[in-house]
Amino acid sequence: MANHGQSGHAGESVDVHLKTILIIALALLMAGCAGHQTQEILGSVVVPTQATEIAGNHSIFITTTRKRSDDPNKVFDGERSATLNYARVNVTVPPVHQTGQIERRSRGKSNDPTKYFMASEVVGYDTQPKFASALNADIDARGGRVMVFVHGYNTGFDDAVYRLTQIVHDSGYPGTPVLFSWASGAKTTDYVYDKESAAAARDQLEVTLRMLAQSGARRIDIVAHSMGTWVTMETLRQLAITGDRDLSGKLGDVVLASPDIDVDVFKSQMRRYGKPDKPFILLLSDDDRALRLSGLIAGSRPRVGDYRDAADLASYGVTVVDLSKVKGSDSFNHTKFADNPELVKMIGQRLREDDGFASDRDVTDRIGQATQ
Repeated sequence: MANHGQSGHAGESVDVHLKTILIIALALLMAGCAGHQTQEILGSVVVPTQATEIAGNHSIFITTTRKRSDDPNKVFDGERSATLNYARVNVTVPPVHQTGQIERRSRGKSNDPTKYFMASEVVGYDTQPKFASALNADIDARGGRVMVFVHGYNTGFDDAVYRLTQIVHDSGYPGTPVLFSWASGAKTTDYVYDKESAAAARDQLEVTLRMLAQSGARRIDIVAHSMGTWVTMETLRQLAITGDRDLSGKLGDVVLASPDIDVDVFKSQMRRYGKPDKPFILLLSDDDRALRLSGLIAGSRPRVGDYRDAADLASYGVTVVDLSKVKGSDSFNHTKFADNPELVKMIGQRLREDDGFASDRDVTDRIGQATQ
């Protein structure tokens, strides 16, 4: 009997060893495919531009749990801050821009706003009242609409700013874009660090949403991606516990793209939140390679973003849109919501709906056009 037990333990050890090797290999593959960006939001200088030279200029308002970087060109880095920091970055979009793409300046290339996404202005705010004043002025000027974007794992500050700029530009979103940027280490090997940074950021996202609800905003939409969906769901759960789950009636659409959340955890979060008055929109794809890696790390447990039996989620108040047939430009099929030209336009069309919220069927049909 003892020998059988030892044999069983040996077999388990081999399985664990093989799984570890597989996870490391996949992580290295992801790191190799991701490439190396400069992580600079400013480049070497802030580049002034003329309106005739660019396709668009977007003001991105930022609340972040990142520390300010010692390198001024990065503005914020991947270290955690004990307090919430505030900024605004104006980003220009080049005339050569293709829908769904982010034209980035690679290392060694000169600053050229006619070819690349470039920061034209960066403003920091040392207090919340100063930030809120600037934010409220923009919200009033844009009709009272706000979209909060919460990025995912392995995302640098520059990546998050450029991604939100691309989404706003390509979707034609008319309101005020607000980036909530939590302290991702921006490394493939920082998965556990990122997970803990996400946990540390929940209260500050709640602070951000409450600040927006107290502003002149009449509608607050949330678009969250990957691990950012976990931060978002945890924060919405916290709001529900306090009795203000819809931000005093101002919460609009909640779009959860490629959620990196354990299925059982998500169901628990939804039960605590309660069935939403406006169904959450869940975008998933069963060919998401990034979530397969996350699932392996989590003990071969399915993630919501690649959940093949997602029909049972409808009872929780979620409209499920399957993007498995949609082509993405990301080799891991993890950013289809933003990099598929037709899909990002459809999401924008949904978010541009003014006060009349569309029905579940209307949402599914509209976004579903991009899945054909």
